[in-house]
Amino acid sequence: MERFTISLDQELAQEFDRLIAARGYRNRSEAVRDMLRGELERWRQQSDAARYCVANLSYVFNHHERALAERLTQLQHEHHDLAVSTLHAHLDHENCLESVILRGPTAAVRNFANALAAERGVRHGVLNLVAVDVDTSRHSHSHGAAAADHPYRHVHLRPKT
Repeated sequence: MERFTISLDQELAQEFDRLIAARGYRNRSEAVRDMLRGELERWRQQSDAARYCVANLSYVFNHHERALAERLTQLQHEHHDLAVSTLHAHLDHENCLESVILRGPTAAVRNFANALAAERGVRHGVLNLVAVDVDTSRHSHSHGAAAADHPYRHVHLRPKT
C-alpha cells in the first residue's frame, strides 16, 4: 500500500469529516479511496478508456402501454450477448421496474441501453456502468467438479479499480 499526504484548510477538512461520517466510513483513507475510484471510473468512461464493462440498466415502464413489454423483451433477445439477466418487479397496478444486468463492449452496452430507454413508454431509465479488464488468456481451470465437465472456457471480468 502506498501512502501520500494532503493538506486541507480547516473548513474543508471539517466538511469532509461530516460527509464521511454521514456515509458511514470508518476513516478518511477509506473515503478518499472510494472517491478516487469513482473519479477514475468517470475519467475512463469520458475518455473512452473503458473498452469493456459490466452494467445495470434500471427503468420504470407502464405495462399497459401497447406492446411495450413485448418490445422490451424482443430488444433483450436481440442483444442476448449483452443481457445477462433481468429482474422484474411490480410497483403498482400499472407500473413495473426492470433491472437488466449487462456485460460486453462498452459502446455496445451504451447503444443497447439508449435504445431500450428510448422505447415509447419507458420512464426513468438509468445506466450504471463499471469498466472492467477482460482476461482473454482463455486459460483452462475449474470452479468445482461440475465446471470441469464444461466443454467451453470462460473469461473473467475484473473491475479496473
